[in-house]
Amino acid sequence: MTSSSITNMASSLALILLTLTPSLFLLLVPQARAQSAPAPAPAGALNLTGILDKGGQYTTLIRLLTQTQQMQQLQSQLNSTSEGFTVFAPTDNAFQNLKSGVINDLTDDQKVKLMLYHVTPKYYNLNDLLTVSNPVRTQASDWGLNFTGQGNQVNVSTGVVESPIHNALRQSFPLAVYQVDQVLLPEELFGDSPAPASSPKASKTPATKSKSSDDGSAPSSPSASSEDRNGASGRNLGFGSAVGLALICMGALF
Repeated sequence: MTSSSITNMASSLALILLTLTPSLFLLLVPQARAQSAPAPAPAGALNLTGILDKGGQYTTLIRLLTQTQQMQQLQSQLNSTSEGFTVFAPTDNAFQNLKSGVINDLTDDQKVKLMLYHVTPKYYNLNDLLTVSNPVRTQASDWGLNFTGQGNQVNVSTGVVESPIHNALRQSFPLAVYQVDQVLLPEELFGDSPAPASSPKASKTPATKSKSSDDGSAPSSPSASSEDRNGASGRNLGFGSAVGLALICMGALF
């Protein structure tokens, strides 16, 4: 092969490479970008605090859930639950309508149970709550809630208070959050205590004492009293007659 032939072949290869390079570039760049691009981020974890905060009227509930560490507990369990959770969220007005000191008078353990009483360990949509078997177990051990209603209206009752369920802040598995207008007070903590047995009251009227108990003398009978009065009258009459007769005699002498 002559040098001129080699030169011509090199020129032809160079021309082919120049022709194919743009096409190769267009094919390889998207693949390189796909390999270097980060994998799509997984869907964001549920944020109960964010859901309540977005509602705008659950400041007290957020504070109590945080103080009792139940907010962190729920957040952790939401990532692993197969049953889901249902949260009933009292508004700030619901807490303000409680008697003064009701929450502050609870022990730390009772506050925890009160918060857990607002959560069921299962996801329920509103239609589920219309047909659920009462009582529905809550996270507060065996303390249950009762649900009644018809149509689109569902009420929740504790045995102490009853509240309609209004706004669904979230209603998608694994978490449902519903607004309630009253704090759900469990009967186990706030039920009416039995009235104490009343002790017999002492008579307000003192017993009347007989005269004999005061001076030791026997009480006089009615007949004796009558005789005394008649005798006294007779003596008075005789004395008056004697005085009158004496005055008449003195008048005769003078």
